[in-house]
Amino acid sequence: MKGRTELAKIGPVTVTMLMLAFAGSITASGQSITVTLLGTGNPRPVMSRFGPSILVEAGKEKLLFDCGRGSTQRLYQLKTNFSELTALFFTHLHSDHVVGLPDFWLTGWVMGRDTPLRVWGPVGTQAMTSHLVEAFSFDIATRGDVDEGLPGAGVQLEAKDIAEGVVYESNGVRVTAFNVDHGAVKPALGYRVDFGGHSVVLSGDTRSSENLVRFAQGADVVVHEVIDVAAYQESGTHFTPAQQQKVISHHTTPEQAGSLFSKIKPKLAVYSHIVPPDAPTLLEQTRKTYGGPLEVGVDLMRIEIGERVSVLRLDK
Repeated sequence: MKGRTELAKIGPVTVTMLMLAFAGSITASGQSITVTLLGTGNPRPVMSRFGPSILVEAGKEKLLFDCGRGSTQRLYQLKTNFSELTALFFTHLHSDHVVGLPDFWLTGWVMGRDTPLRVWGPVGTQAMTSHLVEAFSFDIATRGDVDEGLPGAGVQLEAKDIAEGVVYESNGVRVTAFNVDHGAVKPALGYRVDFGGHSVVLSGDTRSSENLVRFAQGADVVVHEVIDVAAYQESGTHFTPAQQQKVISHHTTPEQAGSLFSKIKPKLAVYSHIVPPDAPTLLEQTRKTYGGPLEVGVDLMRIEIGERVSVLRLDK
């Protein structure tokens, strides 16, 4: 692998670009996938890492995977038109992955969405969204019928419970859901997005999963969760040692993730959903089991998957 780092100015924002060139060719189809890590954190409400959420743009499709705390603000920060978001997919229904849904749903409606918001997720997704409509009935009625007169279609939620398999195909984009092992938290899904000969795999929350390895074969980029056990235990969590061990047991350590990456051999592996948010030695620990291209994700990191794989960081 050859790499070079370039600094550039885009308006007032300093951008650090790391261009990664890899042995072997990637299909030069003129079609690319852009992956933006909107939030790389976990339940802790820190300002440096917002809640888990990833935007995948491929052709005419703009797909959101998980909707954690602050995802709506991140989309607005990127000047994303909320009405252009094609669909939302949940990996599982832990609060840190879904708590941003009411904001994204209702704010998107206020800001111009005039078609239903489509939501896919594991069993329980449909029930959760139906109760949201009830919970926000005052706001819906006021903005729709009393005050602004917003279009009724824009506040509709079209939710669907899904299982492993191809769950979405549109404009040449295929989304495949697959089961991952999040311990007692069942069901939990990961996703693979394919478009124009390129692909990205999103692990969701999982401990080491051979099913993920199976579905990730041939993927250009793998975005995977990680927990630094020692840093987590020293991070001042209020959990008891027994509770801490339960958390540790259904996530993936850097060494375990490295072993997975060694089997998958992606052109780039990226960490997200980082526990704790300031884990200091993820790269060093991963290098015990994996020597390939690896990035520790940060909020607003953008990964371009095309003829080459490139990483763009926005220094806030």
